[in-house]
Amino acid sequence: MKRLRCILLLLLLAFWPTAQASAQAQPVAPEAWLVTYGPGEIYWQRFGHNAIWIRDPARGLDHAFNFGFFDFEQERFFLRFLQGRMLYFSAAQPVREEFAAYIDENRSIRAQKLDLDAVQLTQLTRYLVREVQPENRDYLYDYYRNNCSTRVRDVLDLALDGAVSDRFQPLAANQTWRDHTRRLTVGDFWLYLGLEIGLGAPVDRRIDRWEEMFIPEVLAEAVSALEIERNGVTRPLVTEDTLLYRSTLAGPPASPPMVWPRYLLAALLAVALAALLSRWLSAGALARGWFGATGLLGAALLFLWFGTDHAVAQLNLNLLVFSPLWLLLAFWRRGGRLPLYLVGTFSLLGLLMIWLPPGQYTLDVLAAFLPLNLAAAYALGRVRA
Repeated sequence: MKRLRCILLLLLLAFWPTAQASAQAQPVAPEAWLVTYGPGEIYWQRFGHNAIWIRDPARGLDHAFNFGFFDFEQERFFLRFLQGRMLYFSAAQPVREEFAAYIDENRSIRAQKLDLDAVQLTQLTRYLVREVQPENRDYLYDYYRNNCSTRVRDVLDLALDGAVSDRFQPLAANQTWRDHTRRLTVGDFWLYLGLEIGLGAPVDRRIDRWEEMFIPEVLAEAVSALEIERNGVTRPLVTEDTLLYRSTLAGPPASPPMVWPRYLLAALLAVALAALLSRWLSAGALARGWFGATGLLGAALLFLWFGTDHAVAQLNLNLLVFSPLWLLLAFWRRGGRLPLYLVGTFSLLGLLMIWLPPGQYTLDVLAAFLPLNLAAAYALGRVRA
């Protein structure tokens, strides 16, 4: 089935859009297209992707210029990833090869033809060709502020003399970086939960439409709505908008779903299960094991904040839920009310963190872990081991 899809697309590319020009028996004029790829099934594909397709027969170009490459074999790749200093690079690929690869992954392909004049198109092409040269291709990746989509956004803004930023920077986005992250990862439980825990307050601030274009689909919609003025006439930037391939994968929701009630229910069931297990296992041992694990997680969050360049991991108020202080409780054997007072205070502050500055909306984390923390603290206060 995948092979059939690839063959059909390659046949389409063989005759479209060159068929339009051949009907006029004229050489194909240079063209620029914004190409948007839908989300895939692998975790790094969840946000979608995009590229700029340049068709210029005189230059021998029929390539997709893509800013989303990384290499697991790169020197110190995982160390750079941990430090928040991961290098991505740009590259140009023959468009048929690139499209075939995305079809093989069952990801949608949308192409938008851009109405650029000769000067703009030349400037865009020269910039893209320069960016994929070995000495220029690497860049320091940032999840939200310097990724494959923001690079494409910036290139288009440069070619359009700032028209994209002028139009969309003054407009407030309807969703935050966290909102988009939640809605795009909700289909992958561990990825969703890991990002909810690891991302701090910076991803909850209000953003504008320009910043929102870190999502390829948002950039595509913005470009579709953009109008340009040329020779006193205002007209749409996009002259053709074509879905080259429709994925069979379910698309992400338009807004983040409400999942905290399910997480709260799961936490309460886990507390009930722990109470049942305490008939055969030491409740104190279970509680100390819990605080040991969550305390280590808190130490990891603290390291991400102060020991790395992950800006979005800073000011992480989830440290009120996963406090490194829990490591002390992992060795607590004195009973008493102190564990419950300590955890109760942190839990109350955790509930308030949604409204108190700097503000961090992680209700899912609170629903999933506060009941477990409180139950473990209660058990430590009652049981000696």
